[in-house]
Parts: sequence; structure tokens; C-alpha cells
Amino acid sequence: MIRREVRPASVPQPVAEYAQGVEVSGGRTLYIAGQIALDAEGNLVGNGEFRAQARQVLRNVQAIVEEAGGSISDIVKMTTFLTDMSHYDDFKAVRAEFLRPPYPAATLVEVSSLVRPEWLLEVEAVAVIE
Repeated sequence: MIRREVRPASVPQPVAEYAQGVEVSGGRTLYIAGQIALDAEGNLVGNGEFRAQARQVLRNVQAIVEEAGGSISDIVKMTTFLTDMSHYDDFKAVRAEFLRPPYPAATLVEVSSLVRPEWLLEVEAVAVIE
């Protein structure tokens, strides 16, 4: 897989660790459904603890990519849904535990709620695996 960050001078630089655009050639595309902080048995990890939930969510994303034969570094697009934007800095810190440059293209938005009120975030992703 060939991966290149697209960063034109005519758009603002990213305000965090993400790419404005990612061009990918070759490889297989994996679409990862929104992941929440449930373990393999369906139990919520980190009830009321944002960082614990964020780590479990990203562990779930990582496990899906690895099951498909890739690694978390193969993620080229990540969309994050937070129920409270005050957790933004905490999410950035936890995401930095999992992701290294080159960063994926990313979108992060606040939503009024997720399916269950105890879920604090949800992450969906797209990976391209060689």
C-alpha cells in the first residue's frame, strides 16, 4: 500500500494530529462499524470513565484491523462521536497512545447522545491493508 498525506497550501493546517487528506493506492479496504466501549463479553468497560472507555473503543478498532491482517497504522480515516466535547483533550491523549504519524484523515463531532446513555464515545474507521 502506498499512502500519502494530502496537504495543500490553500487549506488550513490541521489543528490536531490528523491529516486533511490521505491518498491510498493498492491494498484491501476494511470498513469498521462504530465501536463502543464493550468488551468481548458485551460488558461496558469504564462506566463513567471517559479514558477507560476510549481505550476500549480503540482496542476494539485495533482488534478488528488485526483480525483482517492489518495493524492500527493501516487506518486512513477515523470518525469520532463524543457525547460531551469537554472530553476532547482526553480523547486526543488516548488516541496518541494508539496512533503514530502518518495520521489518518479524521473527523470528531459532538452528538446529543448515543444508543445507550452510558456510552460516552463511538469511533468508526476505514483501513487499507496490504
